[in-house]
Formats: sequence, structure tokens, C-alpha cells
Amino acid sequence: MTKQKERVFSIELESREDLKNITLADNRSERVTIEGAIGELTSTRFEEDVILEVTGTKGVLRIDLGVDEIKEEEDDE
Repeated sequence: MTKQKERVFSIELESREDLKNITLADNRSERVTIEGAIGELTSTRFEEDVILEVTGTKGVLRIDLGVDEIKEEEDDE
């Protein structure tokens, strides 16, 4: 059995005002929703080819997604 790689992400916002909604439940089976705004897009880049970083005027979204994985998806289409 192949173990899937767990994805990690972070969201960094300049202000609490940019956070629109967080929904957490006491029950572990409930979904969690995080909504907000990172503002207008200022840049996208890969850190060390393994972390996609999307930067806006109000914050940054990071996810461990490699350059090679993006290219694989494009090749499949």
C-alpha cells in the first residue's frame, strides 16, 4: 500500500478584517471552512520548487505543492 503525502498549508493575513469566516465544530467528523481575502494578486512563485506561494496585497497562501506536480497535471490534459 502506498502512503499518500499529506498536504500542509498556511494562510497569513495582514489583518483580522480580511478573515471572512472560520467554521469549527466540536465533532471531529465535521468539516472546517476557512474563508478570507489575500487581496489583489501581487506574485506567485515556488519556494525551493516544493512550496507554492501566492501573495496578495493583504496576505499570503502557501501550500506544499511542487513544480513537478503542476507540470504533471498540465501534461495529462
